[in-house]
Amino acid sequence: MGYDNDNKRDNDGSFLRWIGRFILIAIILMITSFLTPGFRINGMWSYLIAAIVISGLDYLVESFMGIDASPFGKGIKGFIIAAIIIYVAQFLVPNMGVSIMGAILAALVIGILDAVFPARAM
Repeated sequence: MGYDNDNKRDNDGSFLRWIGRFILIAIILMITSFLTPGFRINGMWSYLIAAIVISGLDYLVESFMGIDASPFGKGIKGFIIAAIIIYVAQFLVPNMGVSIMGAILAALVIGILDAVFPARAM
């Protein structure tokens, strides 16, 4: 019986970590939208949806292509893939608009913020 309770507690902690991670990513996206011309997201729910979509796209790229899509993960290749993920996310997230230059600048800003904050944004 003790094992089941410990396992349940670990699963709850893992779920709370994921929620905290998405909130931190949403905050990083808020800062990025404030600092980056050509990158805008309007509304708290859109920030959270964008965090989930960008994380999901990053996971898919890493799973299928074996490429770390963080802006500074694999040099210029990771940076370009991160910009593409940000650009594609606008088609899946309501109230999000990104120009090509905005996606490039956002990948740069997210990469810098990613180095400062403990959660991995991409």
